[in-house]
Amino acid sequence: MIITSKDNSKIKEARKLLDKKYSNSKKLFLIEGENLVEEAFKNNLLVELFVLDGCDSKIDFPYINCSLDVMKTLSDLKSTPRLIGVSRYNLKDDLGSKIVILDDIQDPGNAGTIIRSSVAFGVDTIVLSKNSVSPYNPKVLRSTGGMIYNVNIIIDDLENVIKKLKNNNIKIIGSSLKKSNNLESININDNYALVVGNEGNGVSDKILSLCDEIVRIDMEKECESLNVGVATSIILYHLYKR
Repeated sequence: MIITSKDNSKIKEARKLLDKKYSNSKKLFLIEGENLVEEAFKNNLLVELFVLDGCDSKIDFPYINCSLDVMKTLSDLKSTPRLIGVSRYNLKDDLGSKIVILDDIQDPGNAGTIIRSSVAFGVDTIVLSKNSVSPYNPKVLRSTGGMIYNVNIIIDDLENVIKKLKNNNIKIIGSSLKKSNNLESININDNYALVVGNEGNGVSDKILSLCDEIVRIDMEKECESLNVGVATSIILYHLYKR
């Protein structure tokens, strides 16, 4: 069987997952390309698989053949991928002891970089504010290089999450260029939650007021600030190596 109609019920349902709110309500998202599909399969999170007609899937999972026109409706890539899947969210109840909190991060590339660096440097969970870019945005997913499946992802109200973390004796570290301590002077044990902020405004004053410590990265005066993805990676590396 080959699906050739864009109005096919399975295709219409999958296409709805491109909407952030619908994706969140179903706890499902679309993944494009062999790398992400393989990662979803290895983590037992693959729900459905669509394969471009004329191509084979090396993954031992039932799939549906689709015409090129149908596959194009599910993808935002210029070159339509051979495989597109539907994946469940990777959700765990335990927040762990190393957390990164994203306060209204908007750029998909930054979010993807932060997710990838978080996995590289031993982070358990990433918490995104409800106004942040969706971690399941296609551009974010591609930027993670498949690492989305190696870290717990939560979307929630940051104040509630921070209060819960404090009750678990996890130190909250804010990042800011204002009224902050040098990164080298940071004083923590193995448990921490690092808060990083919006590209234009940084961490909000309200969230900064909830932090136990606020740190900055020292740099040459000619450079006023770093890209949030780069800055987060530097701080996480420091925390990982200390």
